[in-house]
Amino acid sequence: MFRVLKECKETKARRGVFRSRHNEFMTPAFFPVATAAAVKGLTTKDLDDIGVDGLLVNAYHLFLRPGVDVIRKAGGLHKFMNFSKTIITDSGGYQIFSLERLRKVTDEGVEFQSHIDGKTFFLTPQDVIRIQLDLNSDVCVPLDECVKFPTEYDYARIAMERTIDWARKSKDFFSKHKGEGNLFFGIIQGSTYLDLRKKCLDEIMEFDVDGLCVGGLSVGEEPNLRYNVVSFIQEHADKKYLRYFMGYGRPNDILEAVSRGIDLFDCVVPTRFGRTGTAFTGQGELIVRNSPYIEDQGPIDDECGCYVCKNFSRSYLRHLINVKEMVGVQLITYHNVFWYKCFMDKIRNAIDEDRFAQFKKEFEAKFRE
Repeated sequence: MFRVLKECKETKARRGVFRSRHNEFMTPAFFPVATAAAVKGLTTKDLDDIGVDGLLVNAYHLFLRPGVDVIRKAGGLHKFMNFSKTIITDSGGYQIFSLERLRKVTDEGVEFQSHIDGKTFFLTPQDVIRIQLDLNSDVCVPLDECVKFPTEYDYARIAMERTIDWARKSKDFFSKHKGEGNLFFGIIQGSTYLDLRKKCLDEIMEFDVDGLCVGGLSVGEEPNLRYNVVSFIQEHADKKYLRYFMGYGRPNDILEAVSRGIDLFDCVVPTRFGRTGTAFTGQGELIVRNSPYIEDQGPIDDECGCYVCKNFSRSYLRHLINVKEMVGVQLITYHNVFWYKCFMDKIRNAIDEDRFAQFKKEFEAKFRE
């Protein structure tokens, strides 16, 4: 499933290859987020044209709408979406964090109150895996408890132990009911407490998982604490496992995490920024909707070869955004996802050529957030 092909001499960055039943992709890699089985603003043909290797889809949201039975009867998530590459389904663990006022956590599972119609429902760890297997995603992720920052040590310990217990129950259920080619990633929790992270990591690795997810970071902690945890996991995780930093994805942040051994990322940043008229370039983030670009006939990024940069000016894109034409958002989003794809290609090439540290330094010197 995962092999390390090249390790950086100056940092902990590495290049590898991961194979799911649908495709093989090179790492470090970035997956756009398709929360409700769609990347906002893009069709699956757009994703294929760009060369997107995989997506993160949220099983919790699909459980609410349209319902698991609808997707199962359609032949599974890939057929439902008409997407042929790797799909990872998130478990709802982040919703424990983000929907704090609409849930109650117990050792047995989580009671949620739907943000759509107010109905309550209870999900056990086994329920969450059953949902993902019915969706038939390539990679299933167990229910975990993502705690906010700061969190007292005692509660972080309870949440970490609960995460381990849920992972054990999830893996047992997964092993009994999985289909051909389904994979299982474990999630490492423990807040910023390294002893808790170590205990969680050690126990998750004993479950014979197919990859490791770094959860519970980028929830308010200082960057030095975040990267201390990432480096700690890199030092103590078996190198055979793909390391997936969930929900993380500003360009400079990706570079820092790659330098500390992270292989896979997902984030809403390229699509969310696209919806606000902000585009990514080699020089930094460009707010296309702003007045300086009203007569600018140049492309978003002179160095970009995407369909948008070849065919449309900043002036035209600014006009579309400001008159609220949907196609403006779609075009900038297309560019942003393409730009991220190229950015990851450049990272992998730099690792291959033993110049990643220099690439990182040069990129950070010119890229403005």
